[in-house]
Amino acid sequence: MRASWSKPGSTVFYTPTELRELTPVRANVETLAVKQPDLRDIFLCHAWDDRKGPAQELHDLLEARGVRVWFSEKDIGLGDPFMRAIDKGLANSRVEIVLVTPAMLRSLPTGGVADKELSALLQGERLVPIVHQTTYDDLREVSPLLASRNGLNTADDTLAGVAAKLADLVTV
Repeated sequence: MRASWSKPGSTVFYTPTELRELTPVRANVETLAVKQPDLRDIFLCHAWDDRKGPAQELHDLLEARGVRVWFSEKDIGLGDPFMRAIDKGLANSRVEIVLVTPAMLRSLPTGGVADKELSALLQGERLVPIVHQTTYDDLREVSPLLASRNGLNTADDTLAGVAAKLADLVTV
C-alpha cells in the first residue's frame, strides 16, 4: 500500500502493519518540520560492532536519498564528550531509528551506550526499530519494550528498501 504522505509517483509501498505503526511517527515528523525545520531527519542508534558494517551501509543508503542522518561515526569528533554528543543528536533529530542486529542484542544486556540511548528512544512516537539479520522473537528476549514497537524488517525487504521507506517517511 502507498502511504498518504508519499509523494506522487512514489514507488515505495508499505504493509498494513508498517502503515499503522509509522503513521504516528509521520505525524510527529510533520509537526517537528514546521516547529523546528533545522532538525536532522534521523538519529541512527546502532551497536558499536555495526558501525563499519550495517550501520554504515544504512547511513550511506539514507544519505544517498537526501536524508540528513545523525551518525556517531561522523558526528562525534575526537575529544567530544561522547554521551553529551549523543544527547544533542537525539534532541536535534525528528525520528530515531534503532538498528537491531545480533550485535545490538549482545550489547543491550551489558548496559552500554546503546542501552542508555534506548531508554530515551522508547519515549514518544518517534522511534522506528529496524530489525536486521535477527528476529522480533530474539529482540523480545532482550528488550520486550523495544520489541513491542513494530518497525521495519530486512527479512521482509532489503536494507535499500528499508532506507527507501525511511526516506519516504521523513521527507516533508
